[in-house]
Amino acid sequence: MKYQLFTYGSGRAPQAGIVVGNAWLSLAGVADRTGQATLARSSVDDLLQRWETSQSALRRLANAVAEDAAVFSDAALDAAQLTLLAPLTRPGVIYAAGANYRDHVAAMSSAFNMKLVLDPKGVGIAPWHFLKGGAANLSGHRGEVAFPARTQRLDWEAELAVVIGRHASGVTVGSALDHVAGYMCANDLSARDHFVRDKADPSSPFRYDWIGHKSFNGSCPLGPVFTPAEFVGSPENLHIKLWVNGEIRQDSNTSNHLYNVAEQIAHLSERTDLYPGDVILTGTPAGVGMESGVFLKRGDVTKVWIDGLGELETRIV
Repeated sequence: MKYQLFTYGSGRAPQAGIVVGNAWLSLAGVADRTGQATLARSSVDDLLQRWETSQSALRRLANAVAEDAAVFSDAALDAAQLTLLAPLTRPGVIYAAGANYRDHVAAMSSAFNMKLVLDPKGVGIAPWHFLKGGAANLSGHRGEVAFPARTQRLDWEAELAVVIGRHASGVTVGSALDHVAGYMCANDLSARDHFVRDKADPSSPFRYDWIGHKSFNGSCPLGPVFTPAEFVGSPENLHIKLWVNGEIRQDSNTSNHLYNVAEQIAHLSERTDLYPGDVILTGTPAGVGMESGVFLKRGDVTKVWIDGLGELETRIV
């Protein structure tokens, strides 16, 4: 039985929840009733640290709910009233792929009249990743993100987020997906005008500021739920969309990845070991604000939707 995990809370420690069918339930409440004490005390982060053993327990729990949901009515939650946090509250490293959709690279090439390489893999160029910040950068579904100070060009980037569930060191492309626990929607919010340091010499190798550009409070909305990989199938054929104030801005498919998820994991794991709880944002398709010069304003609402993974809403305040 398919299930998804989420994290919620307001004014107290974050709590883990599970979605089975249309039922949103307290994980602790369901686990207590089924006698699974380890699950009852676990956050989503905890489950990922022992993902290979967590999965069988979660499957049994989901099957029990599917067989007789009424038995677990005391654990039921009102999804509309929940304060949803990012499913992971203690992420490991957050890696993010740059320029990894064919349509995005083509759009940027046209917008800036540049001859960008549209097939980097074909000419031997390796995948390109940067880092986002940690827990302070997270935001959940229906979360509010404060407009960064001294920013005029705040941009959106719908992305497929991949969560590692098994230690990966020098893995092959063929085995890379075995190390994936699951997937989420993500929005790689970007302060475009912080990319270059103020007053820096244009010829200086120290002029770029990736932290200012990509890492600020709330810059990495994730959610609304965590979907285990066993329920996703191929991560290379997922429809992905983003709206700003109800207007569609990005509409693509992960089949447009220049480097697929397996290739990204293999490449990263050659450089550094990947651990459970690490997150990879796999790139964004065409339609970002940078291409047209239109950026987010205070009060704007973005929605990221990925086939089977739900819809992630963020308000800029």
